[in-house]
Amino acid sequence: MRLVLRQIRVLVVAAAGLSGPLAMAADPDHGADLAKRWCAACHVVDSDQKQANADAPPFAAIARKSDFTPEKIAFFLLDPHPKMPNFPLSRSEAADLAAYIGSLRK
Repeated sequence: MRLVLRQIRVLVVAAAGLSGPLAMAADPDHGADLAKRWCAACHVVDSDQKQANADAPPFAAIARKSDFTPEKIAFFLLDPHPKMPNFPLSRSEAADLAAYIGSLRK
């Protein structure tokens, strides 16, 4: 039941336009600012950062995953994993963070 509700939420977010124009308008620079402010306590968010939680993957490693897409990460951020803090991200903030993570793909 919980999985079905999560899938419905993802579909509603997609229908609301996250995968459309909003994803194209995402601001990776704003995403970098958000990442440094909210995510750096657990994740390595840029190459200058030296320390983070060993259980949280670095953003560059997330970006290099073969199945990575900014849309997939934005959906995940709107319905985070139980180990993640509950940050009240807007759709545009989630898209900005996802765009920043995508910019780290090399």
